[in-house]
Amino acid sequence: MKKLSLILFAFITCLTCAQQIESEVKAEEPSNVNYTTEMVVSDLNIPWGMDFLPDGSILISEKTGELIHFKNGEKTTIEGMPDVYVRGQGGYMDVKLHPDYKNSGWIYFSYVSPEGEEPGGNTAIMRAKLNGNSLTDKAILYKASPNTKVGRHFGSRIEFDNDGFLYFSIGDRANRDVNPQDITRDCGKIYRLNDDGSVPKDNPFVGAENAKTAIFSYGHRNPQGMVKNPFTGAIWVNEHGPRGGDEINIIQKGKNFGWPIISYGINYDGTSFTDITEKEGMEQPLFYWVPSIAPSGMTIVSSDKYPDWKGNVLAGSLKFEYLERLVLENNKVIKREKLFEGIGRIRNVVQAPDGYIYVSVESHGIVKIVPKN
Repeated sequence: MKKLSLILFAFITCLTCAQQIESEVKAEEPSNVNYTTEMVVSDLNIPWGMDFLPDGSILISEKTGELIHFKNGEKTTIEGMPDVYVRGQGGYMDVKLHPDYKNSGWIYFSYVSPEGEEPGGNTAIMRAKLNGNSLTDKAILYKASPNTKVGRHFGSRIEFDNDGFLYFSIGDRANRDVNPQDITRDCGKIYRLNDDGSVPKDNPFVGAENAKTAIFSYGHRNPQGMVKNPFTGAIWVNEHGPRGGDEINIIQKGKNFGWPIISYGINYDGTSFTDITEKEGMEQPLFYWVPSIAPSGMTIVSSDKYPDWKGNVLAGSLKFEYLERLVLENNKVIKREKLFEGIGRIRNVVQAPDGYIYVSVESHGIVKIVPKN
């Protein structure tokens, strides 16, 4: 009887711990009473990425393989696109202008490329220039290998830091037990390149035997949000966990972010794949979600147009179809809020040069968040 009581006590204790993890920072009701959304670009399918040209027009990547230029209320499909392997979660993904676009003219893309000896595809980074309605000067800067027909975990976002280095994410390609912890293999990593595609001499694994020297950090699962913190210059990512354990991480040179050795999630069938959430030499997330929200896209608000959101993180939820606002103090989330519930599957969140926040919504379009008054 005593043994049974101890088992029951341990069971109840575990349940209580799980509840504390889930309720540590509960999402509150929407606080967007001062804001509304305004349709900017309608009738889009899966608008994966977007960036803004100096004239205020928008480049939009559709997952199916199209690059759209939206200007003066009209959509033009850009010609000269690379061959895109569209499968499952992968296709034509992010688009990002060079930080000195006015002088360089370079535009960077992430997409699934079929190039290589193996069938299928893997994530690639290309840069090109826009000449009228066509891409020119195309060059692949990085192509992950090997190809595979698996349709999951491609990543992939692109960002530049204050020094002009190019960062991008590639997911673990659903091969968690092999790729993320092995620096001699692609996938499950954050990469850093010079803007011309060459590897920076001070990358952490330059000189390491057989290492992929473009790797900047490893132990990642499937990062689909990436942003430069406008206040610190650090690169932040959000990434999909399994069932539970979606994360926000601040990327650091050469660091191991633990996947799949440590995780706050479990398998989709409810079974466990690891019994630890911490390990020496592995980084803890800044924040993690239990249950998962399936985060995609992320921005950190610095615009004066949203004074009550300044310094907050905004992340899209694919699963629950809302925009999540995270309030931080000293890099710790102290408050969560659900904004615009029911808006649809949010794929991307961007603070544009005009100071407004733009949100891309699958099977809908791109909306702008505007003050009501």
